[in-house]
Amino acid sequence: MHDFDILVLGSGPGGQRAAIAAAKLGRRVAVVDRRNMIGGVCINTGTIPSKTLREAVLYLTGLNQRELYGQSYRVKEDITVTDLGMRTQHVIGREVDVIRSQLARNRVTVLTGTGRFLDPHTVGVTDGGDHERRVTADRIVIATGTRPARPETVEFDEETIIDSDGILRMDRVPSTMVVVGAGVIGIEYASMFAALGTKVTVVERRERMLEFCDLEIVEALKYHLRDLAVTFRFGETVKAVEKRPRGAITVLESGKRIPAETVMYSAGRHGMTGDLGLEAAGLSADGRGRIAVDERYRTAVPHIYAVGDVIGFPSLAATSMEQGRLAAHDACGEPVSGMHALQPIGIYTIPEISFVGRTEDELTADKIPFEVGVSRYRELARGQIIGDSYGMLKLLVSPQDRSLLGVHVFGTGATELVHIGQTVMGCGGTVDYLVDAVFNYPTLAESYKVAALDAMNKMRQIALLGE
Repeated sequence: MHDFDILVLGSGPGGQRAAIAAAKLGRRVAVVDRRNMIGGVCINTGTIPSKTLREAVLYLTGLNQRELYGQSYRVKEDITVTDLGMRTQHVIGREVDVIRSQLARNRVTVLTGTGRFLDPHTVGVTDGGDHERRVTADRIVIATGTRPARPETVEFDEETIIDSDGILRMDRVPSTMVVVGAGVIGIEYASMFAALGTKVTVVERRERMLEFCDLEIVEALKYHLRDLAVTFRFGETVKAVEKRPRGAITVLESGKRIPAETVMYSAGRHGMTGDLGLEAAGLSADGRGRIAVDERYRTAVPHIYAVGDVIGFPSLAATSMEQGRLAAHDACGEPVSGMHALQPIGIYTIPEISFVGRTEDELTADKIPFEVGVSRYRELARGQIIGDSYGMLKLLVSPQDRSLLGVHVFGTGATELVHIGQTVMGCGGTVDYLVDAVFNYPTLAESYKVAALDAMNKMRQIALLGE
């Protein structure tokens, strides 16, 4: 008999949910992770620290209140890394305690160390010393997550030239910064440091950023980031980064030279599979360290599952949690319905972006007709109260059956607000529900009714002209 029914490698969102779900189904479960990484990358270096840092930036800079109190308004004049890190470390500590408590409450064994496959059912666990503990399991779930990808041509020094993990170890707020890569992580950090007063330059080899988002929403974000003195260099490739005594010079293929105190590379993520000994289990990873799975999150070896960022897109904590739960149920022989097709995307820039469903570009490319309903925060009483005059909510509505095809939000609370639209779409509701619904006043949720009425009026005009 094996030591455990389910062995989970990694305690991030996917691994944690897989372990707890299996434990609740009455299985003997163990989780393997490093002593200082309980909660995984999400809790320790990724999602939670970055979002906490964002809250600290918004509060200490008073950025959200300047519409009301003037552009010179600040809660604290000289903001230090210590000010920012205090809140971050507090939240990380609390979250780690919560996870440890949940694992203990569900009688999940925590094996401290790093794991590697010795054979398809056996994992060796090492905790820094020479001794390796052999653990066997009937089913194994790989949830090791990812690390920042580091181009071999760049000499990272953890001080001047850093990746997104290095942000949390900075000893000062730089006056100038170059961010290489305009993906989600790059743009989130670019907006945070711009809010702190850092002069940020974003270099991106593609012609636009966040290509999967609604173009109008992205243009609104670019406008606000430029207002915070962010400079964009699209269609540009970094040729070299030359370190200097007081910073670095980023050299572009076009010949441009950009000086800055700090250069942050945001060149995607790489699956943490290099030390897993996948070959011993009969598995392999692709060039970016990702493991292929089927619709039930099974790898090429049926009793071994993989979930979370290590399997690639969408690489979100929320989807990783659900993948872990679904994989655990399948591994325990109690499969549940698959993941819902409607998954919200949240981007914690300043201001926030969030959406669910299709974009205008996607619908146009597929020749699917739609009508647009828009609500702007400045027209809402709550928008005036909180000082957000730039936020907006956009509904994409089918004129044929009046269903919601997409919901796109930009501004304060976007990542919370999007769930109303997600629920209506998930339940098969139509724009008529939003027109007839009564929302609390004054709230940002009212924007749904305003946008729904806007779309309805446009569809009514077309109907009148067609009579």
